[in-house]
Amino acid sequence: MLIFKGGSPTLYVPDCGICQAIKEKVELFLGPSVDDYVNFVKKYKDDSATLENAENLKNCADNNLREEDKESVHSLLAKIDADKYC
Repeated sequence: MLIFKGGSPTLYVPDCGICQAIKEKVELFLGPSVDDYVNFVKKYKDDSATLENAENLKNCADNNLREEDKESVHSLLAKIDADKYC
């Protein structure tokens, strides 16, 4: 966004950290409970195909992601959140 400060144009970059809903979704997706993740998805889209897909995706992630993978995701999100330029 371009704003004018003292008559001069200045580029303004808003704090664009990751929204709370996305943070919560990632935490639930990487967490241990399939039911908690599916119930979170259900708050936004409550149809059987979406919920079945969410359950299958969560189960796949639980079976294939290592703890190191999950830690890498957490680290990336923390870096994005901390960077004022996102």
